[in-house]
Amino acid sequence: MKKILSLLLLTALFVQGFAQTKEYNLIVGTYTSPGKSEGIYTYTFDANTAEFKWKSVAKAVTNPSYLSVSKDNKFIYAVAEATNNSAVAAFAFNGITAELTFLNKEATTSPGPCFVLTDGKNAFSANYGGGSISVFGINKNGALTPLKQLLQHTGKSIDPLKRQEKAHAHQVQFTPDHKYVTCTDLGEDQIYIYNYHPESKDQVLTLKSVFKTNAGTGPRHLTFSPNGKFAYLAHEFNGSITTFAYHKGQLNKIQEIASTDADFSGKVDGADIHLSPDGKFLYETNRGDANSISAFAVQPDGKLTFVARTSTLGKGPRNFTIDPSGKYLLIGHQYSNEVVIFERNQQTGTLTDTGKRINLGAPVCLVFAPIS
Repeated sequence: MKKILSLLLLTALFVQGFAQTKEYNLIVGTYTSPGKSEGIYTYTFDANTAEFKWKSVAKAVTNPSYLSVSKDNKFIYAVAEATNNSAVAAFAFNGITAELTFLNKEATTSPGPCFVLTDGKNAFSANYGGGSISVFGINKNGALTPLKQLLQHTGKSIDPLKRQEKAHAHQVQFTPDHKYVTCTDLGEDQIYIYNYHPESKDQVLTLKSVFKTNAGTGPRHLTFSPNGKFAYLAHEFNGSITTFAYHKGQLNKIQEIASTDADFSGKVDGADIHLSPDGKFLYETNRGDANSISAFAVQPDGKLTFVARTSTLGKGPRNFTIDPSGKYLLIGHQYSNEVVIFERNQQTGTLTDTGKRINLGAPVCLVFAPIS
């Protein structure tokens, strides 16, 4: 009996010790200009305790404001928002030491890249300033090829005072079936859906269809549900969220829901949108005068039900992420220069401030990656 009890105790201690080592790399993209930060930062993050520790910083490019990690965890791609010299940069990544080694960068040939996407075969940037998508190939060593394709949007929408005087591509995203690439264009109030031809030399993307969103709302970021059946679009100008049913490259609108109180009268400036890893809750942040994050429960039919609205406890919550375990939600504040860490109630979707902060200049992209 004593042997059994001892064995159970040792097993419990082993399991507890294993749980305490559930750590990830947290990689943070920043704005280096005007001197608030130095580049891409990596921290160790403990998903049991929300404790973190600085590991490294890569200083090779200016304004690495958005990042994408390759599926094999060996490479990181970053936009480089440099005036008159915009590019996408490639780094080799050591998941254990968190060291980033600069490989190369290639010009987008279109200004203002604000989003980067990769699948290991190609890399894409959404160029806000140029209203376009830049497409690059990827060599075996992870370095980028010169530009393979530039897709130029040419439209506009109804409100030039809200940056709709011309096209402003804001995000590129793979559909769940990986057959298409979507692009939200804030300036045109449109979602482009492109056929994806990964092996093509110069026609990697070809236009399939265009979905017109609500005029004057400024579509910003789109996210897909884990089961691949639904998509959710955050609009920048009014903070509304559109729910779509997704099937074989088609988006069908099924709901429109607000992310601010009915009596809110300030600037909304909608920012980022993500689902919890289990797909049960959706979150959306607003900047401007709101500086809030809204939580919604996802119903079986994909529609959203409002749960709670919480202050992000900072200014300019441009980007946020949820750790792979789903326990913590981290919000990067561009203007108050810190990452605020919330704990998620995984049954109700509500958020509680942990009191933990990562002090960092202009954090605007947060990505988790394995330590391996």
